[in-house]
Amino acid sequence: MRFIVTLLIGLFLISCNDSDGKRETRYLPKSVGNINSIQIIMENDLWNGSVGETLRKHFAAPTDGLPQQEPLFSMNQMAPANFSDFTRSYRGFVYVKLGDKDSVSLKENSYARPQTGAFITGTSRESLVQLIESNHERIIAALKQAELKEKQRRIKVSTLKIDSLQERLGVSLTISSAYRVALAKDDFYWLRKDLKSGSTNVIIYEVPLSTIGQDSTVIGDIIAMRDSISGDKMPVEEGGRFITEEAFAPLLFTTEIDGKFAYETKGTWEVKDQWMAGPFINYAIRDEANNRYLILEGFTYAPSVEKRNHQFELEAILKSAKLSK
Repeated sequence: MRFIVTLLIGLFLISCNDSDGKRETRYLPKSVGNINSIQIIMENDLWNGSVGETLRKHFAAPTDGLPQQEPLFSMNQMAPANFSDFTRSYRGFVYVKLGDKDSVSLKENSYARPQTGAFITGTSRESLVQLIESNHERIIAALKQAELKEKQRRIKVSTLKIDSLQERLGVSLTISSAYRVALAKDDFYWLRKDLKSGSTNVIIYEVPLSTIGQDSTVIGDIIAMRDSISGDKMPVEEGGRFITEEAFAPLLFTTEIDGKFAYETKGTWEVKDQWMAGPFINYAIRDEANNRYLILEGFTYAPSVEKRNHQFELEAILKSAKLSK
């Protein structure tokens, strides 16, 4: 019995580093916070000056692929004196301070679990500005990855099972049970979640490897593919057609999904002549074993509503994809 009690106590004690690098063993509470929200811990005079301005320039930059400007993160600033007890439980934070050396470090689970924190120390305001400029990309990537994992964890609480998707298109997704199958064919799936005003949507299909070329032709090929296949398959009112919005060129990136190379495209869709539009994110996954690109796309229709977190949910769903080997 003593062994069992000791074991249970051990499961609740976690060894970690505090912000000064000292080792301590303690119980870590569950982290809190809205998706894509972070705490900024710095003195008010730093926040209101060039340091805060530099931080906002990068961490509140417009999110890629949205039709209107929405910040990458929603930020809440507080002075270090207030960063204690419950306020240390936020899932993501950036701690900026003046000190006797220049340093930047990323730490996991410093005060709560799961938690990602960035600690930036500079010997002067100028040093802090330079450190933020030099390290913002890797800090943002770490915070975004943590948010993605958290969103996927929340989705797993109640999921929709679609056996036929695996059978027909050789892919499975971790998708919320709030979605429903709106259309299911051998070569095309449309999944939909109703919102108070509009919907979020996932569409899935496959095309031959030859559909998407290389280098300078990639974005044009992806647009042509979307406009042809989605335009034919997506049901819209008579006279309309679901296509890529012509006025704004989509953004193209590369990534990996389930260990496979993929093109990531972010842009705006529209229904031609119907005054309907919104953001989309498209993944073309190169599946050489099956001589195809598997296409996963998420798009939102939500007039007059902020769309960042809707699109982030779709990204989390699409990145959960597992392809048949």
